[in-house]
Amino acid sequence: MVPCQRFKYITISVLFLLLSFGQALFAGDLSLQKPKVYTSEEEITGWVMSEKLDGIRGYWNGKKLLTRKGLPLNPPSWFIKNFPGFELDGELWSKRGDFEFIQSTVLDKNPGNGWEEITYNIFEVPNEKGGFLKRLNKASAWFEIHKNTHIRIIPQIRVKDKSDLDLFLDEVQSKGGEGVVVKDPEMPYHTGRSAHVLKVKKFRDMEGVVIGLNKGKGKYKTMMGSLTLKLENEIIFKLGTGFTDQHRKNPPPIGTIVTFKYYGFTKNGIPKFASFLRVRQD
Repeated sequence: MVPCQRFKYITISVLFLLLSFGQALFAGDLSLQKPKVYTSEEEITGWVMSEKLDGIRGYWNGKKLLTRKGLPLNPPSWFIKNFPGFELDGELWSKRGDFEFIQSTVLDKNPGNGWEEITYNIFEVPNEKGGFLKRLNKASAWFEIHKNTHIRIIPQIRVKDKSDLDLFLDEVQSKGGEGVVVKDPEMPYHTGRSAHVLKVKKFRDMEGVVIGLNKGKGKYKTMMGSLTLKLENEIIFKLGTGFTDQHRKNPPPIGTIVTFKYYGFTKNGIPKFASFLRVRQD
């Protein structure tokens, strides 16, 4: 049950502190390469495509494994055996539809047996010279000699045309996959969001910081009815669908980052048909 005091009026000063805290949560990210959303208007013939794995991003800085926000992960020593002295970027993953297990396993400060089921799926070699496939080949060549059974190099497939991408996306999502990433293989490495790296899904997703918990009505009158979220662009809105009863009984606390899916925006910039997906802890 959601405690009643959670729904008391929040003063302006407290709200300001919460908004500032949310901004701080978004500010700590590493300077990594991030995809933009595919609109179908881009010319992607000759690019490469791969499945977008729904796991926890892991950045190897040559010495240790970090989250996308730069926080140290704690994998067992055997997991990072033979990792190189150069940088790697990839996804810590087990299988499709297994995000909660992956997250709880790789973010645990005390590495457990769950790491046996985790693989490190490499999709980039940051700051290496040359085109994308040349960079990726550096990682392939390294692990060909320095063996590690938990390493995967994510396969890249040439895109013949847009229908080729559509077929691949349908295949991935029919198997429970999250989506596809398409990338210009000729571009040198760069950080930030880029029109040369695109994520392709049937729906879009986004993250927001929880700044309020709103009491439910009807059958949810003793539970959480919706979350008030603040987006990175300062938009504030209520997210009320996609939750299980367990989520409603034990809602994510204020300051938590959650991921939701949506289908476009209203004229006021509010995500349309937004639905909760998960809590982000990395």
